[in-house]
Amino acid sequence: MSASVPPARAVAAEFVGTAALAAVVVGSGIQAAALSADVGVRLLANSLATVFGLGGLIALLGPVSGAHFNPVVTLAAWWSGRRGGDGPGLREVAAYLPAQTAGAVCGAELADAMFAEPLARFATQDRFAGHLWLGEAVATCGLVLMALGLARAGLARLVPVVVAGYIGAAIWFTSSGSFANPALTVGRSFTDTFTGIAPGSVAPFVAAQFAGALAGVALVALLFGRPAAGDAGGEGPADPRGGDALRAGGGRRVPGVLPVAPRTLRTGRAGHTDRAGHPGRTGRTDRTGRTGRTDRTGRAHGLTSG
Repeated sequence: MSASVPPARAVAAEFVGTAALAAVVVGSGIQAAALSADVGVRLLANSLATVFGLGGLIALLGPVSGAHFNPVVTLAAWWSGRRGGDGPGLREVAAYLPAQTAGAVCGAELADAMFAEPLARFATQDRFAGHLWLGEAVATCGLVLMALGLARAGLARLVPVVVAGYIGAAIWFTSSGSFANPALTVGRSFTDTFTGIAPGSVAPFVAAQFAGALAGVALVALLFGRPAAGDAGGEGPADPRGGDALRAGGGRRVPGVLPVAPRTLRTGRAGHTDRAGHPGRTGRTDRTGRTGRTDRTGRAHGLTSG
């Protein structure tokens, strides 16, 4: 993988990734409905396919675009990274959002085509109810908390597994079935199948998703603190493989899934972080409490008992 990722390639990855995710969600729903009349079995098959598909797509395309596949994730990453300048910029946000939405529509239509379903037929499944909107807010809040929180805690390498697993769980524990994605919500309105949503139910679902995303960002700040302004280490984009974030040409960072928490070395100086990976200037202390070799003046000392 080249360290230089052109912006057009990142946008293309968001389009392809979101389209593939929509095809997984819609296609598995069609297949499940054809194989079983039991709604529980259908939901189980759909959730399992979603977990494996989403996890694989994040791992594959994370190094290219950050693997957002979701407008609320893009906006949450932008808001969280705006102070340090390491989240996606407004230009990336403006490019990602339409690519994600178009990808979701194309992916839903691709799934319909694979199963010989009518194309471009709006869904008739009504999901217009207050308890469903609450379920969407809860699902989206948890998604943003998991994604941003993992990276803020320095566990970005776990994003593909944990985020996919959370979505699979939320499909079951929320009343709405955990759409948790405005782009997929729009895309699923174009398929009159098991996972569809009537166009009249889309707007309140999307509003609930944005409300949940705001709550998720607030919870991340509450639980993990706010990154310092200009702290690139605290706000770097996540590489799902746990390595350094890839940079685009000219040193510009590729917009990551999430900001990565800095790694702090244990040195003699409290709170000191050496980004070059070297120890601090102060003397070392061993486990018995004996002082190290040199003090801050540079004078040599022998080891003394504590």
